[in-house]
Amino acid sequence: MTEINWNPLTSIDQLEEINTLSHTHPVVIFKHSTRCSISAASLSRLERKWDNQKVGELKPYFLDLIAYRELSNQIAERFAVDHQSPQVLIIQNGKSIYDNSHFGISFDEIVENIKPISA
Repeated sequence: MTEINWNPLTSIDQLEEINTLSHTHPVVIFKHSTRCSISAASLSRLERKWDNQKVGELKPYFLDLIAYRELSNQIAERFAVDHQSPQVLIIQNGKSIYDNSHFGISFDEIVENIKPISA
């Protein structure tokens, strides 16, 4: 287990950065509700299992969706996924290639769904 070096997701401008970055590195977005015990449990479970060696070049982003609800809506629209809370998305080549929510959020599934980036 290693600590996740979360990048706070706080502005819509960062969605373009994530889109660009996703063409060279896989990106994971964790949408967290600070008011939800399921979200807290899912985040804790993810953080306990996290292993930087297994995720390689994966760039993790963290969204407090209570503070940035409009940004959460933009993520749902831009990456064509239904909004859930909590929710995890893997973005590669500008698209969401995987998403899951609630207790379906699993470190092992994230690792399994990271695809090699094609040049």
